[in-house]
Parts: sequence; C-alpha cells; structure tokens
Amino acid sequence: MVSFFRRKKPDPSPPASSERRYSAEELAAAFPDARRSETMPASSDPGTTASAPTAPAQLAPFEVSAASPAIPSEIIAAAMDVEPFVSAPAGAELLPAPAAQLQVENATTQDKPAAAPGKPGWRERLRGSGFARSLGGLFSRNPKLDDDLLDEIETALLTADVGVAATTQLLEALRRRMKSREFADAQALLGALRAELLAMLAPVAVPLRIDPEAKPFVLLTVGVNGVGKTTTIGKLARRFKDENRSLMLAAGDTFRAAAVAQLQAWGDRNGVPVIAQGENALGKGGDAASVAFDALQAAKARGTDVLIADTAGRLHTQQGLMAELGKIKRVLVKVDPRAPHEVLMVIDGTTGQNALSQLRQFHAAVGVTGLVVTKLDGTAKGGVVFALAREFGIPIRFAGIGERPEDLRVFDAEAFVDALLPGTLGA
Repeated sequence: MVSFFRRKKPDPSPPASSERRYSAEELAAAFPDARRSETMPASSDPGTTASAPTAPAQLAPFEVSAASPAIPSEIIAAAMDVEPFVSAPAGAELLPAPAAQLQVENATTQDKPAAAPGKPGWRERLRGSGFARSLGGLFSRNPKLDDDLLDEIETALLTADVGVAATTQLLEALRRRMKSREFADAQALLGALRAELLAMLAPVAVPLRIDPEAKPFVLLTVGVNGVGKTTTIGKLARRFKDENRSLMLAAGDTFRAAAVAQLQAWGDRNGVPVIAQGENALGKGGDAASVAFDALQAAKARGTDVLIADTAGRLHTQQGLMAELGKIKRVLVKVDPRAPHEVLMVIDGTTGQNALSQLRQFHAAVGVTGLVVTKLDGTAKGGVVFALAREFGIPIRFAGIGERPEDLRVFDAEAFVDALLPGTLGA
C-alpha cells in the first residue's frame, strides 16, 4: 500500500535525464535570430531519420547571418535615417505583414516630390501649419469688424507660437488704426495684418552671400539635438554644387553614433570630400575642434570655395558643451582670423517659444549670424519665425519646407506670409 501511494505521488523535480521536446513554433519564438532554414538534427540511431516538423516554422522579418559582424542596429539606423530594428521578445508571434501594409510602408519611405517653385510651393507646404489653420479659418467665415475679431486674432497668434511680445506689438497697432477708423471692413483689417507681419519679417529676410575673397568661406553649423543639422548640410552641399562652387565638409559631430557615416553618405551623394577622423566601435571618434582645424587647413591648401563644418547637437542648458563651441571657433581663428565667416544655427520649426532661449544661449557662445528654420512643412505652428525676428533681428537664411534638397528654400518673407494668411475673406 505504501509503495502504491509513492508511485502515484508526483515528483516536483524530474530527473535530469528526462527531456522535453519543443515544437518548431516554440523554438522559433524563443530564438527569433536563428536561421529558420536549418533542419532538425539527425537522430543518434543510424537506423532512424529525422522527421519533418508538423508545422513549418515562420520566417523572421530579417535574417541575421552568424558569419557577419555584429553591428549595433542603432548605428545602422542613424547612418541610414531609419528607425532601428528591434527583435521581438521571447514568446511573441511573428506574423507576415499584409500586402496593403507593405505597400503603404514602401510608399512612405520613398522621397516625396519637391514643392512647386515660387509661392505655390510655400502655400502647399505651409497650409497645414497651426498658424495657417487658425487664422485661415478665422477669416474664411467673413467675420465682423469689431473688438471680438481682434480678440480672436490675438488668441490665434498666441496659440501659433508668435509670442506675447510680438502679438502685443501687432494687436496694439491694429487697435490703434481701428479706433482711428482706418478699416472699412474686415477685409481692410486682413490686409493690414498681412502688412504688419510682412514688415516684421522683411528686415531678416537676407540671403546668404558667399564672399569670393574668402578662400574658403567657412560656414559653421550649430544647434540642439535633432533639429536636422546634418541633413541641412547635405542640402546646402547640393545647392552649392549646383552653383559650381568647390566644396568640402568637416565631420565635426564626433559624439552622435554614425553621424560621421551619415555626413559621408551625403558627401558621396553630392560628390563632395569629407574630412573626418577615425571612429571607434560605437561610431564615435575624434575631437571636433581638431577636425575643424584639419578641414580648414585642407580646404586652404586645395583652394576650396566653401567649407561647411558640422558640430554635435547639444542642449543650450549644458554650459560645458556650449563652451566646446567656443573652442571650435577659437581653433578656426588660429588658421584664418576671419573664420568662421558664417555661424548658421539650425532651429526646428516645431520647437515653439523654447527656440528663443536656444538662440539666446548659442548667440552668446559663438555669435550666430544666420538662421535656418526646418520642418515647417510638418506640425510646426510657424509663428516662432515672427518671435525670432522681433527678438533678435538675426537674418533667416533658409527655410525647410520638405524632405528633398530642393525644399531647402531661401527664406522669402512675402511668400511665407502669403502662405500663412489668405489674400481675401472667404478664401
């Protein structure tokens, strides 16, 4: 009787010799990076053969070869401007993407066509901005000329990141003229608002002029993380090459992984030499100041027309990193007392009022002489351009209204205002 109950009692720890057989689906989920094409190992018994699995193993989205070197996905993604691939967690089921979804993903990865030339291109790309939607919707319903209309205009300007100071300046001028009975109707008020906005931007709509006496003309790009400095450099390289200028790039972003590889890809695409230092295993390497020094010496020796120096993105609140920008500028001055001839700060158009503090700190560190406002074709509200113009008066050289190199436009104040505000009521 005792032996009977002992035989029926479950053993919590099975012997080490006991084996559990896993299905192909369980093995595929537990080891997503393993090859699915491998067959089951042959049985130790020579008289038997390995049987095929009952259900075929599902293929992983990407096959990783064991012989290839292990390159971090973050480095590859940064160099190719794509999101890094993340393997599915253990136990997750890998399903093939539907055909419709694959078509949508392939369509989104292709470059969009460049914006139409002239004002139509500006209007097409900026009509989705917060500024154009709020004020355009306000004047599209033929509003009545009264104080309520001015209050609605004030609210629309503030929500579009124009800022308190610039909005107050605009509204005071409009109220003063309305009390003087200068406006016969809302159409006259709309025309006055367009004129006031244009007058605010006209002094800063100054194109970049390359000094032919400077050999090379040194252009130093600065900005916080993720504003698109390296991409802007690539687009500027395309513009200068189309102008038949000899060009050189300096890969001064030695902090971000694969930033050097990304700039070299732009250089290969445009046929422009890139001066860089060796990278470590993480895709970083070199000192930014020494890279700028070597690049300027090489550009002077080759008689290059333009040298564009990239720098690492940094938060304007980090004083130590901001001091490094001053070091780069001092090193350039040792080679050419006039260098850099242009300090171009790249600002993300979606940043909002924080762009004012960024420009204030960068201007104190290196003396910004020109601005590039990017990503205006996305969710940017657009009003920060007016706040920057009023606060600092620094020339806005270029504006990014698309992904193509041709979409980096010379800033046109009239086309910008025309794209944000309708010309007539109800338009």
